[in-house]
Amino acid sequence: MAVRLPRPHRDDVRIALAGLLGGLLLWAIGLGTRPDDEPIVLWAGSWPVLLPLCVMAGCELLRRVRPRTVLLVGTVALACDTVTQGSLVTVVMFTDLVYASVLYGPPASARRIPWIMGLLSVIGTVVPTAVWRVPEAVLIGVIIGLVTLAPAATGWIVRNHRDAAEAARLRAQQTALLAEMDRSQAVSAERARMARELHDMVANHLSAIAIHSTAALSLDDPDTSKEALGVVRENSVAGLAEMRRLIGILRDSSGDTEPVAAPTLGGLGALVDHARANGLDVHLDCTHTSLPAPVEMAAYRIVQESLTNALKHASPGRVTVALVQREHALDVRVTSPFGGARDSGPRAPGSGAGLVGMSERVALLHGTFEAGPEGPEDLEGGKIWTVRATLPITEGETE
Repeated sequence: MAVRLPRPHRDDVRIALAGLLGGLLLWAIGLGTRPDDEPIVLWAGSWPVLLPLCVMAGCELLRRVRPRTVLLVGTVALACDTVTQGSLVTVVMFTDLVYASVLYGPPASARRIPWIMGLLSVIGTVVPTAVWRVPEAVLIGVIIGLVTLAPAATGWIVRNHRDAAEAARLRAQQTALLAEMDRSQAVSAERARMARELHDMVANHLSAIAIHSTAALSLDDPDTSKEALGVVRENSVAGLAEMRRLIGILRDSSGDTEPVAAPTLGGLGALVDHARANGLDVHLDCTHTSLPAPVEMAAYRIVQESLTNALKHASPGRVTVALVQREHALDVRVTSPFGGARDSGPRAPGSGAGLVGMSERVALLHGTFEAGPEGPEDLEGGKIWTVRATLPITEGETE
């Protein structure tokens, strides 16, 4: 199986061609780094210079994809160049290989190479000075440092800046992602809150309209039909007012921009009177002192939705609403007759959203919620439907 060589980067191809052409130009005009009569020159003549030059240009093609390999090969090519007349372009391309090996190489190599190059610079300074004992020998270490340590240190600095910029970019992406998640959660929570408010504010009126309009259509008694239509009109006007107030909250440009007061337990009396006017036999037992606004609103909505469900689904009989405040919680309990031989199905259609909304309200306050039939069946096969909620009262929130 043939091994596929990595494809060089376009910039690396340009660097290799520029280095090769520049080296050929210096070779053509006869410019070298040392004369033929120096003792270090083992390969005299101008042609041996081209071999290290071509190898170094080939290494430049793979400076990004194989940084460690080309550094080793380039080191061998530079050693061969030192025993010829030498080419300045070969030396310059080697410094670029050192720089690329630190910038593009693995993190471990990027950390080790500057230390290795620094050690070579020290050795290149100490050994010639100790052997020849002339001040000019220090220049050898300086030249080695310029060729090896300087590009390695430059690559390390550039790599650190690049890594810091990448880390900042990733942090910005994570921040944007978290912000989008928070926005989506906020939108979902607001939509759920609007759904609960819309259901609780309007469902009671619409249920009464559906029940009494059915009665008006099914009875031939003019007085009864007139009374039922009166209840229908009353609930229609009240429901329309609630809808307008809700629209006033949602639309900034609406003329009704005044905030709607949150319902409190002080309005339970009016709520029960309204349920009685719709035909329910409701008994209210409420004992409480000052409570936090979220607790009062949740309790009010739970009672409101329970009475709406009783109007739609309960069998004839008494509906009991009881609120008892304990030391750290408010207990809400609503009971109504359920099922039995007299039950002919719901008097108005339901979707089950009311129970979901009550459960969500209690969950937001970290309370407990239960709803369902309980107790033994009576002679007619009926049970008692009970809605029970416990709403914690956080200390320090009461007024």
